[in-house]
Amino acid sequence: MKRNTKSWNIILFTYVLVAVAAVLSIGIGSVYVPVPAILKTIFGSHPEAVNETIIMDIRLPRVLLALIIGANIAISGALLQAVMGNPLADPGLTGVTSGASAAVLVIMLILPQYTNLIPVAAFAGGIFAASIVYALAWKKSGISPITIILSGVAVNALCGGIVGFMSILYSDRLPSAIQWLNGSLAAKGSNALFMILPYALVGWILSIFAVRKANIIRLGDQVAANLGDNVHRTRIWLSLLAVFLAAISVAAVGMIGFVGLIVPHMARLIVGSDYKVLLPMSTALGALVLLVADTGGRTLFAPLDIPAGILMAVIGGPYFLYLMRKRAF
Repeated sequence: MKRNTKSWNIILFTYVLVAVAAVLSIGIGSVYVPVPAILKTIFGSHPEAVNETIIMDIRLPRVLLALIIGANIAISGALLQAVMGNPLADPGLTGVTSGASAAVLVIMLILPQYTNLIPVAAFAGGIFAASIVYALAWKKSGISPITIILSGVAVNALCGGIVGFMSILYSDRLPSAIQWLNGSLAAKGSNALFMILPYALVGWILSIFAVRKANIIRLGDQVAANLGDNVHRTRIWLSLLAVFLAAISVAAVGMIGFVGLIVPHMARLIVGSDYKVLLPMSTALGALVLLVADTGGRTLFAPLDIPAGILMAVIGGPYFLYLMRKRAF
């Protein structure tokens, strides 16, 4: 009981930290805006015109988008790790992100008149990639952790080849998709925010109902079956939810890797493996990690705006190698 209370206190503190980081991020930039002016602009009745434009039209939508995307990818990674029984599973390494990206790029470069179908295309591409990885990794004895990684590498290579082929074939249309390919939140305004918000809310609500199933499935197929759970149905349900959250994130801002790998590990070290606390902790940490990455990308290298996807790759790559080194498969 004491441990559970301590975990929830830590989670609450993390959410407060996310809120503070969001306010500070809104103020940081080429034009510094102090915290009182930020609060007055957001909650006040008579904000200054300049601050209102900077905050409400540019920085606030980008910050909220970073929080939502980070939370989505972190939840997706945590669920995939339960489904596949592999601590190295995440939307990027298992091919979900690359599958969704290839599908979205088809719409952006070949069928731009159907841009309203980008979320659907991303979901379909993610499902297709996840199905291939799952099928290749499945054995009679269960899912092989190392096979998941190898299958993910193969699917990533295949989707990367498709992306490269389309990039050459439609090079004249590629400039409009460059930022998206690198996972950039630059120039993402209210339109992108309002596009993803309804989907994200649905995914978050469904993830609440997935907690019990995730706790059961992580115990192993045999134990889950002994508890009366339909293992295959649970895997499909949790996989669909994980792919959905990852796919809508890809549809909004492009490829951002390693958040789904790093964040659940951080959350487990802090609050443990129980998904009742792991999932809300992963949500908060995912939002915080991506917000910090995006804020650093647009401020540390100013006037350049380095995409958050690139920074996460620089950080996540070495961390992935560390995990591979630490764990024997």
